[in-house]
Amino acid sequence: MTTIRQLLDEKGGDLVTIGPDAKVFDAIKAMADRNIGALVVVEGGRMVGLITERIYAREVVLKGRTSPTTLVREVMASDVPYARPEQSVEESMAVMTRTRFRHLPVFERGELIGLISMGDLVNAIIGHQEFTIEQLLHYIQR
Repeated sequence: MTTIRQLLDEKGGDLVTIGPDAKVFDAIKAMADRNIGALVVVEGGRMVGLITERIYAREVVLKGRTSPTTLVREVMASDVPYARPEQSVEESMAVMTRTRFRHLPVFERGELIGLISMGDLVNAIIGHQEFTIEQLLHYIQR
């Protein structure tokens, strides 16, 4: 069973953050530039929210707001579920499914150490399944 710590070790610890007083346009540009779907919103060294492409679509586009004039704090999710490094990929996927969040910040002893996405979890599960299939084929062919 793969843990979130193992996933973060493989993925790398590149965590992109933005401040709550930044413009939504800057958040979307940062996501586009890095080909990611979410940013952790940090103020005073602590996480205060999350902004995602999904939030942008629902809270800015569909509500007729404009990204150059809307602040991140006006649209960000502030009650965000999180993962712990010792959690399994499967446990984290269950949290994402239950809460309908597609990104989870990862905290260890109160410190933000990473961000995982549903895509990260799916890739980990597929990788594990491919390994299992290879092992079974090797066993059968002996």
